[in-house]
Amino acid sequence: MRRGSLFFHADFRRLWAGDTASQLGTTVGYTAIPLLAAVTLAATPFEMGLLTAAQTLAFLLIGLPAGVWVDRLRRRRVMLAADFTRFALLLSVPLAWWAGVLTLAQLLVVVLFVGVATVFFDVAYQSYLPSLVGRERLLEGNAKLQAVQSVAGIAGPSGAGVLIQLVTAANTVLVTAVGYLASALCLLRIRAVEPEPERTGHARLLPQIAEGLRFVFSDKPLRASVACTATANLFNGAFTAVEVLFLTRTVGLPPAAVGVLLAAGGTGGILGAIVAGALFRRIGHARAIWLVPLLTWPAHLLVPLAAPGWRLGLAATGLVVCGFGIIVYNVASVSYRQAICPDRLLGRMNASARFVVWGTIPLGGLLGGALGEGLGLRGAMWVAVAGEAASALWVVCSPLRHMRDLPTEAKSDSRAA
Repeated sequence: MRRGSLFFHADFRRLWAGDTASQLGTTVGYTAIPLLAAVTLAATPFEMGLLTAAQTLAFLLIGLPAGVWVDRLRRRRVMLAADFTRFALLLSVPLAWWAGVLTLAQLLVVVLFVGVATVFFDVAYQSYLPSLVGRERLLEGNAKLQAVQSVAGIAGPSGAGVLIQLVTAANTVLVTAVGYLASALCLLRIRAVEPEPERTGHARLLPQIAEGLRFVFSDKPLRASVACTATANLFNGAFTAVEVLFLTRTVGLPPAAVGVLLAAGGTGGILGAIVAGALFRRIGHARAIWLVPLLTWPAHLLVPLAAPGWRLGLAATGLVVCGFGIIVYNVASVSYRQAICPDRLLGRMNASARFVVWGTIPLGGLLGGALGEGLGLRGAMWVAVAGEAASALWVVCSPLRHMRDLPTEAKSDSRAA
C-alpha cells in the first residue's frame, strides 16, 4: 500500500469510520422502516409511496437555501448537529413502539425530519471532503466512501431482515439511530482545523441560491450528469416505493429473504468501488460517467422477473450488475463536480445538484404508489426499471462522450457583479 494513500490520513480515517457507522445504520433503516410500515402497520401502496416521498421531500423544500447556510458555517459542525438530530428522531420510533402508540403518521413525521437533517449533513459532507483531503485525492476519497456504502448495502439489508424476524422492525430502527450517534462521535475526533468560511456580509439569500444554480447549469457536462441522476432517481423512487411490497406480497418472500435479496446490489457496489480506480485509468474518468451506466443500468430490467425459484437468481443478477454501475458512476460524477467547483461555492453547488437529483425522489415515490395502485406491483416495477435504464441517455448524448478525464483544477472563480 503506497504511503500517500488516504489509509494513512488520520482525519480521513475518522471520517471514514463515522461514515461506516452512519451508512450501516442508514441501510438497516431503509429495510426496517418500509417493512415496519408494510408488515406491522399494514400500509397500502399509496401510503408506501408517501413514506418514500417523505424520506427525501426535504431536498425539495430546503435543499437550495441549505447550500447557502452551509457555505456560511463550518461544515463539520453542521454534520455533527445533523447526526445528533437524526439519532434523537429515530430513537422515538422504538420508544413509541414499546409504549404501544406507534402510528404510520409518526413514522412519516420522523422520516420527514430525518430527511431535513440529512439535507444539511449531505451538503456539508460533500463540501467538507475537498478541504480535508485535497482535490488531488478526491477520486480516492470518494471511492473509499462509496465502498463503505456498498458494504453497508450488503450488511444492512441482510442484517435488518434477520433482526426484524428476531426483535421486530421497530426495535431494529434503534440500530439506525445508534449508527448516527457513532458517526457523530467519530466526527468529534477529527483534529484538522477547518478554515473559517468566507464572510458574505449581508448578502441576500436568493442571489446566492441563484449563483449555485447558475454554476451547475452553465457547465454542459455537469448539467448532463445532474439530469441523468435526477431522472434515474425519479424512477428509482418509484421502484423503491413498491419494491418491498412486490417482494413480500407478489413474490412471497419473508423479511429475512427480502433483506438478503436487497443486499445483492451492495455486492456489485463493493466490486465497483474496488475496481473504480483501475477502471478510470483504463477508460478515463469522464468516459466512465456515460459508458458504465449505458452498459450496466439496463440490468435492472431483470428484477421484475422475480418469482419463487430460479427466477430469484435473475433478480439478484440484475441488482448486482446495476449496483456495480451505480457506484462507479457515483464516484466519477461526484468527483467531477467537486473538482471543477471553487471552494467558496461548494456548499451551494452541492445543494443545487442535490436539490435537482434528490428532489425527484419524493415525486418518484408518489409515482410508484400511483403506479402500484393502477398497474399492480409488477407493472409498476416494469415502468420504474425501464425509466432508470433510459436515464443514461442524458450522459450518452452529452459532451462527456468526447472527454476522457476529469479536470484537475477548479473553474475560474469569476463572480457576478
